[in-house]
Amino acid sequence: MDTAECTGDKPCPLRELLSRLGDKWSLLTIMALAKAGENPCRFSELMRNINGISQRMLTTTLRHLERDGVISRRVYAEVPPRVEYALTERGRSLLIPVKSLVTWVEGNWPEIEKARNAFDASQ
Repeated sequence: MDTAECTGDKPCPLRELLSRLGDKWSLLTIMALAKAGENPCRFSELMRNINGISQRMLTTTLRHLERDGVISRRVYAEVPPRVEYALTERGRSLLIPVKSLVTWVEGNWPEIEKARNAFDASQ
């Protein structure tokens, strides 16, 4: 895909995907599932592991990620019902660029904070 295709009124897969993954909770949800490794996670586990997320926002985020094929949702016919979430193969392949981004942030965060402080002080 050529990023030049992302101009005008034409649909842009890159823009669409970045709007999903660039929201406040999607990458944190993906990282929480990645931290579990091969073990699927229940909703309550994700709630505990993603600091500050509301139940409604986690539900919405999981639905969006499931729709994009990044995670799978498995419902067990038990009483009470049990639902587990896991990364799909597509979701696991996303970990490569996500981990690179995390490494970049960790290496650059102090300088970003300095730049922000300098900018704010000049305003």
